[in-house]
Amino acid sequence: MHARTVAVTTTALLGVVALLLPVHDATAGIPPHAVVVAHRGASTLAPENTLAAVDEAAALGIAWVENDVQRTKDGELVVIHDDTLRRTTNVEEVFPDRAPWKVKDFTAAEIARLDAGSWFGATYAGTRVPTLRQYMERVERHHQKLLLEIKNPELYPGIEQQTLKLLSNEGWLDRRHLTGRLVVQSFSADSLRAVHALKPGVRTGLLGAPAKEDLARYAVFADLINPSHTALTRSYVDAVHALAGPHGTPMKVFVWTVDDAATARTVARNGADGVITNKPDVVRRALYWY
Repeated sequence: MHARTVAVTTTALLGVVALLLPVHDATAGIPPHAVVVAHRGASTLAPENTLAAVDEAAALGIAWVENDVQRTKDGELVVIHDDTLRRTTNVEEVFPDRAPWKVKDFTAAEIARLDAGSWFGATYAGTRVPTLRQYMERVERHHQKLLLEIKNPELYPGIEQQTLKLLSNEGWLDRRHLTGRLVVQSFSADSLRAVHALKPGVRTGLLGAPAKEDLARYAVFADLINPSHTALTRSYVDAVHALAGPHGTPMKVFVWTVDDAATARTVARNGADGVITNKPDVVRRALYWY
C-alpha cells in the first residue's frame, strides 16, 4: 500500500512539473528545453548516490538523476562515486585494517554493512550504499530518467557488458527507455566505444571537452559531449550541435556541475541541453518560472 501511494504521489508530481516546465523566462533569453539533472540524486538534500537522494529528487519533481557505478570484489555493481569507501561511509570504523578501503577490494556483503548516511546528517544514519539493481528499481518506481556514469572503468574490466546486462534484465533496454530515459556516460572514450559496440541503441555521453576539430571522431559513438561549465562557450556548443551522433540526430551538451542561478542561466543561454547540478531546486528556479 505504501509503495502504491508513493508511486501515485510521484506520478502526480512529475505530471505537474511536466506542465510547468515549458513556462520559461523568455525575456531573459533562456531556452525552454534545458533539462535539469540531479547530480548523484538531490545530493545537497540527502547523501549522494543513495536511494534517499533519488527520493528527494523525485519529491522535487526532477525527472533526470545522475549516478555512478563501480564493482565490488565479488562482482556486484554498486552505486558510489569515489574509488574508495572512505569519504561517504564509515568503512574506517568497521574495517580499520583494510586501508586504502578501495571499492574493488570489498565484497557486496561487506559494503552492505556500511553506513553511507551519517556523514551527511544524523537523519540519514543507517543509509546503505545501493546496488545498481536497487537504484534502478527506485528510479523506475519514480518514473525518472537516468544519466548513468561508468566510473573508473579501467579498474573493472568488462563492466560495460555487465552493466548493459543488468540494464536489460531491469527492462531498461527497450525502445521506450532507449529513446528518452537513459544515457550512459563516462570520461573514458574506450568505455563508451565498448558500450556502443555491445548495444548500439544505447545513447552515450562523453564527459569532458575534446577540441572542436576532434568532435567528429567522437560523434561516431557518442550522442552527447558533457563538459564542465568552466569549459563551455556558445561556439563550442554550436560546434557540437552541428554534428550528428550515432543515432542520426544532432549531438547534445549536458554541462556539469552548476549550483548557482547565475551560472545556470549563462550555460542555458549558451545552448546547453542539460544542466547537471547538486542543487536541482536552485537551478530549476533559475531556468523556469514558479
